[in-house]
Amino acid sequence: MKRRLQKKYMILILIYSVLLLLIPYMMDYGGKTSEIKHGLQQQKCPDLDSTLALWNNGYKTGNGTAPVEDDVIRNHSKIHIYLHATWRTGSSFLGELFNQHPEVFYLYEPMWSMWQALYPGDAASLQGAVRDMMNSLFRCDFSVLKLYAGTKNISTSSIFGWKTNKVICSEPLCSAYKKHEIGLVRGAVCEKCKPKDITYLEKECRKYPVVVIKDVRVLDLGVLIPLMRDPNLNLQIIQLFRDPRAVHNSRLKSKLALVKESIQVLRSKKQSDKYKRLLMPSSRANRAENYVANAMELICDNWLNDMLLLMSAPQWVKKNYMQIRYEDLVLRPVQELEKLYRFSNLTSSPAIDKFVLNMTHGEGYSSDKPFLISSRDAKEAIFAWRERLNVQQVNQVEAYCSEVMRRLGYQKRQVDKT
Repeated sequence: MKRRLQKKYMILILIYSVLLLLIPYMMDYGGKTSEIKHGLQQQKCPDLDSTLALWNNGYKTGNGTAPVEDDVIRNHSKIHIYLHATWRTGSSFLGELFNQHPEVFYLYEPMWSMWQALYPGDAASLQGAVRDMMNSLFRCDFSVLKLYAGTKNISTSSIFGWKTNKVICSEPLCSAYKKHEIGLVRGAVCEKCKPKDITYLEKECRKYPVVVIKDVRVLDLGVLIPLMRDPNLNLQIIQLFRDPRAVHNSRLKSKLALVKESIQVLRSKKQSDKYKRLLMPSSRANRAENYVANAMELICDNWLNDMLLLMSAPQWVKKNYMQIRYEDLVLRPVQELEKLYRFSNLTSSPAIDKFVLNMTHGEGYSSDKPFLISSRDAKEAIFAWRERLNVQQVNQVEAYCSEVMRRLGYQKRQVDKT
């Protein structure tokens, strides 16, 4: 009798154990079949639906499915532009074209100090702080910089790429240059300018009809949705793309300078086993190269997210968004510059046209000083990756950036197997 009871109890225990294992399995994987049918791209953009919903937040819909055209009266008296790019895409050159314009107040990488102060925080967790800082800066409130500078005494000689900033180095803040005179600002000359309190710079900021921020620390366009929906801000986005193979080549050449920020980008995906592996490079000697190279995959993922987001965005978003390729900008500089300025409600001039031509028709291309803006041979800069990346490196980038390359019109390299 006792043995029968023991058998019954053991059977019940086994059934109970199987149910405990089966129920969570079904909850986790029961709904996966339909998701798999959507393909790999859907897996790459898990937050796309929730981000798209933000476009419609607060808007009435005509038929319950699509948002009506934005009827909010926007402030067109002042335009704010964010140059949305990533590291080593030519964003400094693009920013310089706005730095040169006499009607533009230009801010070079203002969020750099935040990333340095909050290191090693992951890039994703910093996105809200990046957006809030940008919001303050666009409104000419620079006091937010004190939160990350380590001091309350911030002057013009420590922010916004001051040594080459036309506003900071020109009258009335400094007599070294005049804003309407076109040409690169020499750091050695600007260093002689007397530092001014940021309140003077805020006063100048309010005078300009166009304020432009160039930075590389917004991971995806969705972060900027609250700012784009603000009618008083009138935010426009110019997104810069470049051949991923050229970006990868340039990142490897600047790997020591990009290690910390590459780690921050990789940390944003550390919950995935795939990226945990990437965060633990096997060779200590090549650690810097591994971090910089592995971040390239996430960069392409973010680019793809932006492209898919824009496809379903409302018309008012598309109207305030512009996409440009680095290759087009340097091969057809005058024509592309005209498009950029037209989008930004600016007009070009013969002096600026001459400037952009000189900047793209230099004697050669050197990566010895990759962060220095100088006149270069555009064609050599575009195709340098062909000579400097090996076949394995090219194949790797083309593999995990294939969809981005296809959408942007970059052809895969045909390797001669003979």
